[in-house]
Amino acid sequence: MADTQEKHYLLIIAVLTSFAGPVMLSAVTIALPAMGKELSMNAVELSWIAQSFSLAMAVFVLPFGRLGDIWGRKKIFTLGLSIAVVSTLLSAFATSFLMLISLRVLQGIGMSMLYSTSVAMLISSYLPAERGRVLGINVAAVYSGISLGPVIGGILTQNFGWRSIFFLFAALQLPALVLLLARVRTEWREAQGEKFDIAGALLFAAMLFCLMYGFSLLPAATGIGMIVIGIIGLAAFVAWERKAASPMFNIQLLTKNRMFAFSNLAQMLFYLAIFSIAIILSLYLQYVKGFSPQNAGLIILAQPVVQAALSPVAGRLSDRVQPRLIVTAGVATALVGLLILFAATATANTALLFIIVSLVLLGAGLAFFAAPNTNAIMGSVERKYYGVGSALEMATRNVGMAFSMGILMLLFSLYMGTAQITPEYYAAFVNSIRMALLIYAGFCVCGIVASAARGKVVSRQE
Repeated sequence: MADTQEKHYLLIIAVLTSFAGPVMLSAVTIALPAMGKELSMNAVELSWIAQSFSLAMAVFVLPFGRLGDIWGRKKIFTLGLSIAVVSTLLSAFATSFLMLISLRVLQGIGMSMLYSTSVAMLISSYLPAERGRVLGINVAAVYSGISLGPVIGGILTQNFGWRSIFFLFAALQLPALVLLLARVRTEWREAQGEKFDIAGALLFAAMLFCLMYGFSLLPAATGIGMIVIGIIGLAAFVAWERKAASPMFNIQLLTKNRMFAFSNLAQMLFYLAIFSIAIILSLYLQYVKGFSPQNAGLIILAQPVVQAALSPVAGRLSDRVQPRLIVTAGVATALVGLLILFAATATANTALLFIIVSLVLLGAGLAFFAAPNTNAIMGSVERKYYGVGSALEMATRNVGMAFSMGILMLLFSLYMGTAQITPEYYAAFVNSIRMALLIYAGFCVCGIVASAARGKVVSRQE
């Protein structure tokens, strides 16, 4: 247990990193058209700017969570924060698509090291009676970053250029790194001495990469082949983890815990359905509707503001009402938002009000999904599995986000090929995003089914 002063510094560090990550992610979304213009990127390449970061996060969060338990969470956190700061500073000087993508992958790896260890360090440092308040502050930082990111990204892109976003992110992270090195002395190694499942980690990384990269290559035969390899890799990963003496992930948490399994499935499906909406609207509002980056960011702000306002209410409500009911209602609300957005993009002359209403509904759906679903996931496992539960909760979210971008990239490729988004391709662009919205709505329906099928949370005595 960290001393009183140290744990307060640790909370400040967690808040800074939890705020900065979402700020950069959503700010970069707003800056995509400006990046595409300067670096001559087509629609698929623009999608990879976001996809590469999300994919790296999804691939590495579970392995680094396990490494933190064995080697030390502070050690992994410090290394991840250092990688994030350096790769972000270098991103501001990117001169090509390949250079920028490579640095975005490094950013994703660094951030996976942060997010797989930060909550575990907080829980380990604070008394049980303090943890709800501390985690609430950390979640508030995340939502604040999501809320302010589009506005900050629009202002910076319009007035100082897209490279300034990466300078800002580094500036937000540097104080956290200084505090960590100067003030936090405690190390956490609850699984010290156990072996790291290298084979399992490699199988997981290779499987997920093959699935996602293969998805981006469809409908080419190479893409189909990689997806088949990814599916075989998934089967091999499950088989290996079942027999491994010290597995990276305990498969029985999915096979013998209905609440845990269906809550994570609902999470993956939901984020698959909603993650790409901000990117779709950033491109649509700037290219088709003609808004500036700053104004596009202000419009998209409607979703995270509603989410941030309603999330505390949803979290408190999930302590008294079965999360299954709240989460299912949240996914259904988001489904309505997606359908309204589908109708609103039918013509460029549709009133902006319809887009804003859809964003409000999506924000409300996210609010009544995120905290209650996390509550259901963590409430369904024993204390000794909190680290694994938290890592998988983040992994399923990032896998959903990565597949969401994969679907969007596939549709861009099918409808537009490698063409940049120019006026002659606006019709094809709109058709591709409307098809994406229909597909995402279908995944929302699947998420409703998964959420309703999870059963009731059974209170566990700690």
